[in-house]
Amino acid sequence: MKRLLKGGTLVDHQGQYDEDLLIERGRIAQRGHNMTITPEMEVIDASGYQVMPGGIDVHTHFNIDVGIGRSCDDFFTGTRAAACGGTTTIVDHMGFGPAGCNLHHQLARYHAYADGQAVIDYSFHGVVQHVDDAILDEMAAMVEQEGISSFKLYLTYQYKLDDTAVLQVLQRLRQIGALTTVHPENDAAIRLRRDAFLRQGNTAPHYHALSRPVACEAEAIARMINLAALADSAPLYIVHLSNGLGLDYIRLAQRNGQPVWAETCPQYLLLDDSRYREPDGLKYILSPPLRRQEEQAALWQGLVDGSISTLATDHCNFSLRQRQALSGGDFSCCPNGLPGVENRLALLYSSGVMAGRISPEQFVMLTSARPAQLFGLWPQKGNLMPGADADLVLFDPTRHVTLRHEEMHDNGDYSPYEGMACHGWPVMTLSRGEIVWRDGAFIGRAGHGRFLRREPFSAPPIDGLF
Repeated sequence: MKRLLKGGTLVDHQGQYDEDLLIERGRIAQRGHNMTITPEMEVIDASGYQVMPGGIDVHTHFNIDVGIGRSCDDFFTGTRAAACGGTTTIVDHMGFGPAGCNLHHQLARYHAYADGQAVIDYSFHGVVQHVDDAILDEMAAMVEQEGISSFKLYLTYQYKLDDTAVLQVLQRLRQIGALTTVHPENDAAIRLRRDAFLRQGNTAPHYHALSRPVACEAEAIARMINLAALADSAPLYIVHLSNGLGLDYIRLAQRNGQPVWAETCPQYLLLDDSRYREPDGLKYILSPPLRRQEEQAALWQGLVDGSISTLATDHCNFSLRQRQALSGGDFSCCPNGLPGVENRLALLYSSGVMAGRISPEQFVMLTSARPAQLFGLWPQKGNLMPGADADLVLFDPTRHVTLRHEEMHDNGDYSPYEGMACHGWPVMTLSRGEIVWRDGAFIGRAGHGRFLRREPFSAPPIDGLF
């Protein structure tokens, strides 16, 4: 079927265009002014709407088992929520497998989770739990044969890596054309502070934030940057940046010519640590934690000047019911993570574009174009040029919506953004030319989403600095 989007304003990361857009066989076939309607076309009236590349969320955790429990969103409910918010591709961070397992173990498990379930297209990041010669050798096959061109390592949690292992991973991934992504927190400092609080009986949610202060994250960011420099300037991607001091270290590296990129998330732009003192403060337990309100201005400036390259969600959905049952109110026993994959685009559009902080073009860069370029999906994803997949979101800049979880499509029981007012709203989502969300109704289907084999890493420019 041919679909013609007529009368809207096309917006990509480079500009805005009063053009129509023709979709054929799941791809963008043509763009132009006042295109002729033919009988075989279904015409979508996009008048008054901005037509953008569908969102790409490169940081989700669907169906993740964290040892004490499993998140409540699987690859159907998670991608359904994503589609209803205008996101058309996700790249999921796989959870840990059994001790000593190889890299392919979790990949096989996650293929089984997602196959036949995903509503939109998807891929995975590799996860590095330990390092030895076999793991280092296996990485090349993951890139070349499996299409996994980014890997995550952790500086905290059960399978944290020490500096020797980190340096080996950075060197190896640089050699084979893959991007190292990292969860940067100083594990020793966190354990020391957390254990002191627990000995004193301080288990309320706000002690979670106090146990993981800004310095714990910023120190680990600086350490990773220096290790990447030692690894012949290996490319490095910092996930879920939450503070300005860490951003200062990132900017310094970028100005010195190091290939370092960073993402942040809506929760760090819009929520602060006062939430932990609310009666249901367990709802906001995640790592790194929510910060003081002063950190938000620094992160917004990073989005504006390009030193922060992407906006992702770190969607990891544990219901309040799960959190209460598993933790008994003790922050140290509460599973980490927030939902948010459905609200990412609307929140940034409202608080960024409509508030005058960023342009529509910057919005596309942060949510679609740059994620596609960094993670081996460009030019198939993230742009509006003929030949690209017809992954699209139509935004109505006049629509006002108040966020209510009862109207959302994940499998949890709350939203951290409950009651927030959004100016501008995604009214339609198309995945490879198929409409999956329209006028408040989900009309997608499980199994429509395809696994994406991603290209080896190729460094795009760092915005605003080069």
